[in-house]
Amino acid sequence: MAMRQTPLTCSGHTRPVVDLAFSGVTPYGYFLISACKDGKPMLRQGDTGDWIGTFLGHKGAVWGATLNKDATKAATAAADFTAKVWDAVSGDELITLAHKHIVKSVDFTQDSNYLLTGGQDKLLRIYDLSKPEAEPDVVSGHTSGIKKALWSSDDKQILSADDKTVRLWDRSTMTEVKALNVAMSVSSMEYVPEGQILVITYGKTIAFHSAETLEQIKSFEAPATINSASLHPEKECLVAGGEDFKLYKYDYNTGEELEEENAEAAKARTSLPGTAEEEIEEVASENSDSVYSSTPEVKA
Repeated sequence: MAMRQTPLTCSGHTRPVVDLAFSGVTPYGYFLISACKDGKPMLRQGDTGDWIGTFLGHKGAVWGATLNKDATKAATAAADFTAKVWDAVSGDELITLAHKHIVKSVDFTQDSNYLLTGGQDKLLRIYDLSKPEAEPDVVSGHTSGIKKALWSSDDKQILSADDKTVRLWDRSTMTEVKALNVAMSVSSMEYVPEGQILVITYGKTIAFHSAETLEQIKSFEAPATINSASLHPEKECLVAGGEDFKLYKYDYNTGEELEEENAEAAKARTSLPGTAEEEIEEVASENSDSVYSSTPEVKA
């Protein structure tokens, strides 16, 4: 029997956390960045969850965050109509990229030279970070706000998701290769380069598709609506979390449920701070986030 794991808990944010991303493994370990509706993305040690620093500068909810491979740069997407690039070592803001609407997603190329963004204006943008003042390449075709946009296939292709459609794009021609329509609103999307697998969640479904063709490989049905899922790089298992406040762990090959963790019980066991106000804010409309001034804090 597999040994039950005790999850790490990381306090500090004051509103719901909406996105997480790990860096690659560096000589100094690996790192975790979190995006939150409090407008203050945080950097942490990946293995312990220890706080390293907070990136200050956004004036609205931060919807997306990522680190480059060696964790020297961070990028964030926010409700203040900007994406920002940061020095992840010093915490300094390097570049601000103005958009025309809320930005939801950011992703670096493997060489960290280009940044992909997507958001509520339904457009994908590719910025050359060596020429931040230059106009970005723009890819159009989505019919609703973009929730997630990711580089794939060694940065030769782009995967993007709006409300009920996932699209595959060719970077060199900036054209759509294929579109995949799903029955319900896409709640999360993950690209797994090992095996070229795309993980999509919508409703109670956890679906696995080829990242190169969008053909379905397999799918699982969970007991509740799923908000996010992640596949282990070795494709042994996957974890998913949903609206029933539980975390599920499945065998990827058989679909057998291996473990479940009641988040409310875990919360009580670890004495995490929580308020009714946070629960109310969780269901607030994403477009109703007010723009506000950040409280001064020490940068990373």
